[in-house]
Amino acid sequence: MPSDAPADTFAALFEKESKAPPRRSVRVGDVLDVVVAQIGKDTVFVELDGKRPAFIEADELRAPDRTLSVAVGDTLRARVIDVDDATGNVRLGRTMGRVAGTAGLEQALASGVAVEGKVTKLNKGGLEVELGAVRAFCPMSQIDTKFVQDASIFVGKSLSFLVTEVRGKNVLVSRRSLLEREARDSVAQLMKNLVAGAIVRGTVTGIREFGAFVDLGGIEGLIPLSEVAYDRSASIADAVAVGDVVDVLVREVKEVAGRRPHEVTTKITLSLKALAQDPWENLDLVEGRVAVGTVTRLVDFGVFVRLSAGVEGLIHRSELGRDLAVVKLGETLSVVVRNLDRTTKKISLVPAPEGLAVGAEPPEVKLGVGAVVTGVIERIETYGVFVQIDGTRGRAGRGLVPNVELGVVRGTDIRKAFPEGTKVTAKIIDTAEGKLRMSIRALRADQERADFDGYRDKTAGRLGTLGDLMKQKQKR
Repeated sequence: MPSDAPADTFAALFEKESKAPPRRSVRVGDVLDVVVAQIGKDTVFVELDGKRPAFIEADELRAPDRTLSVAVGDTLRARVIDVDDATGNVRLGRTMGRVAGTAGLEQALASGVAVEGKVTKLNKGGLEVELGAVRAFCPMSQIDTKFVQDASIFVGKSLSFLVTEVRGKNVLVSRRSLLEREARDSVAQLMKNLVAGAIVRGTVTGIREFGAFVDLGGIEGLIPLSEVAYDRSASIADAVAVGDVVDVLVREVKEVAGRRPHEVTTKITLSLKALAQDPWENLDLVEGRVAVGTVTRLVDFGVFVRLSAGVEGLIHRSELGRDLAVVKLGETLSVVVRNLDRTTKKISLVPAPEGLAVGAEPPEVKLGVGAVVTGVIERIETYGVFVQIDGTRGRAGRGLVPNVELGVVRGTDIRKAFPEGTKVTAKIIDTAEGKLRMSIRALRADQERADFDGYRDKTAGRLGTLGDLMKQKQKR
């Protein structure tokens, strides 16, 4: 906390320093990273080389609302403004402030320390700047890092500049050079803390189909499309807009080859979704139960269905059969969760039987060997026809009737005899390896045998045995 009455006076701090072992000398213009040791009313005391004290005027560290922007223990970067050879006192600052005479300007030029000046006039070539008793000139190209449409907005303002030339009374200054240097320093400081796992704040500067660019303070990073949101069906424009200030997590920082020979650039990959709640944490889906979702993607191997924000499941094409041709993007589907793997975050789905409510468990359909089932022919192959059994949907309820089990004479045109959509009844003859094999021929044979046995049972009582017939003839 700031204190108006520091425990040690400035003189006392330097008296302690005199007893410390000698450390490297500092020169005016050096840029140093220092640690805030104590905060007074008008002065902030810092430590050089661990313990060596220096100071910086508090006004240089105040925010626009006049509150101090630093606290004890903070590390800040400042430039050496003055070194008192007699006392060893080191004064730090962001600028030299207002200097007196050309001697001070020559010192600022040699050390690279910024000076403060008031813009007094705009002329055709640039700005006239008052630096104490000296007038300087800032060319139009040196006013800012970007093109200035109307330079008159700077007249009357006090700004910081770098001195670029001193020739007697002719002094040239540049605000652009100072801004560029500050930007480089900012980037260098930023890169020290820019590591995988760090959370940083930036401004969205551009949106492309592959992601969003974010300015982190002089250096740009990219949020790839896959890192924008958990919901893969959401577009980038739905998540962010140019100008938005966002907090992002740094996924990766690496150097890559640039466009020019021997050029190396830094590639920064960011993530927006990493800071959002993972939708899998509160997922209430249950295996074997009915759920409802929206078709988000159609791919060669199946259909992706959005079950909730950021959660998708896959219906493999083998589960859809003839339905695959009629599934459309945006369509609402009723599905059964066949498998739910929270570790890999993968969900396997199958179409749900019609008429079931969300959360319901589909009734079990017994499909054992010998069962007689009815269904619809949904696909015809050269080796047989596939039948989707009534009351089921998907591969588990789909069986094959081989050509030899269709009960037709050789040479029959199967496509004409059993067109798609035909309702058939068949007998399950095999369930090996989870695959149903059915037979229409076997069912017909069973029916014919049953008819024959029934007929025999009915006539056996009337005809009797052969002995009974002989006795009847003898009586006659």
